[in-house]
Amino acid sequence: MKHTIYIKGLAAVALALALSLSSFTLQAQVLTLDSCLALARKNNADIRTSQLEVLKAQEVKRQAFTKFFPQVSFSANTYYAVDPLIRFGINDIESNDMRELLQVIYEGAESGGADFKSEMTLMKKGSSISGNFVQPIFAGGRIINGNRLASLGVDAANLMAEAKTRDVIENIESSYYLVTGLQQKVATLKAALDLIDSLDRTVQAALANGLVTNADALQVQLKRNEMLANQQQLTSGIRLSKRLLCQQIGIDYSDDIRFEEPAGGTEPPALFVNKTTGDSLRPEMKLLELNVQAEKLKKSMTIGESLPQLAIVGITFYGNILKKEASSNGIALLTLSVPLTAWWETAHKLHQHNIAIEEAQIMQDNLGRMMSLEEEKAYSDMMDAYLLMKSDSSALSVAEENYRLANLNYTAGNTTLSDVLQAHALLLQAQNAITDRKTTYTLARRRLLDLRNEK
Repeated sequence: MKHTIYIKGLAAVALALALSLSSFTLQAQVLTLDSCLALARKNNADIRTSQLEVLKAQEVKRQAFTKFFPQVSFSANTYYAVDPLIRFGINDIESNDMRELLQVIYEGAESGGADFKSEMTLMKKGSSISGNFVQPIFAGGRIINGNRLASLGVDAANLMAEAKTRDVIENIESSYYLVTGLQQKVATLKAALDLIDSLDRTVQAALANGLVTNADALQVQLKRNEMLANQQQLTSGIRLSKRLLCQQIGIDYSDDIRFEEPAGGTEPPALFVNKTTGDSLRPEMKLLELNVQAEKLKKSMTIGESLPQLAIVGITFYGNILKKEASSNGIALLTLSVPLTAWWETAHKLHQHNIAIEEAQIMQDNLGRMMSLEEEKAYSDMMDAYLLMKSDSSALSVAEENYRLANLNYTAGNTTLSDVLQAHALLLQAQNAITDRKTTYTLARRRLLDLRNEK
């Protein structure tokens, strides 16, 4: 008995666990807009590429920082000559008296059997190891400005990544609302098919009682076939839209995935266009500000090329290049380089940088005005969609009442089936129109908030 109770207990636990896992699996297939955006920030190829660009810019900044430190190099050499590179004998001496004296000494030593050569050879073979040390003391400000420029590069990469992320998010939002809109149309069509089925039962009952003809039943059947064909088109459209959205957020497509329609406020935000501080929140404006700063730094680096350069140079050496035995030595230098004729070329380069700075400032001012107009247009598009949505909502109420009355009149025998089917088609059209209008308004609203960097 206890054994049976134990087995039943295990079965109950297993059943509960299975139901829990089944529920978890079902919930895991439902994606909200926030979860899609979170997946996109993690998996989207464009976002990941822009993040890698930031890492590349950071490495460039680290490279520029190394210019503050000494540059140390090491080299090793070895050689062997077929003939000695240097030969020096008695005949190479320019002084006649000295040459005659050395000739007498050489002949006397040779006649006495001494091992005395008439010439000396150097650099037959040898090897050496050397090291160089260069520490810039003043390079015209190019090292400091180069590091500042590299820091601007990191800031620019971050801003471009921000802009790319925003664009990707906007595309995903468009795809998401396209999918949810199609899902809503499928639900609307299913409800419309239910109405057709109800109407069909009414017609079939009337046909059995001889109150209508087969033509009425055929009209209902044709309407159902038309709606089933539309349902198939919607199903195919949803599948393609889901595949696109799954690709954008970086997950594998599955027919089980369902995208939940988000709930939130639908009232339009107030119009607010700040032409001074508001525009600076946009990454495009910040990028142009960095562009102006970068051109000014490039100008400073060009000036630095024509300024004196001061550095400490150290050289150490160990080897037997000149001597038979190896020896070592070292030397320290303080070098000063003054480019005397560089100002002629530098003057033209400075004019070029001044033009580039002016060009960047013009682009910055122009973009500020364009972004203000862009925000105003986005607000106008949103308000147009909002007003049309309200109008379509009223039209939907009229279509619902028209269908209700047509159905009542048909049941009472005061109208034809064609009138009912026409009212039904207008109702379905109004329902789909309000779905499209809500999608258009939601996208326009989110577009405006994205431009303002608001949630």
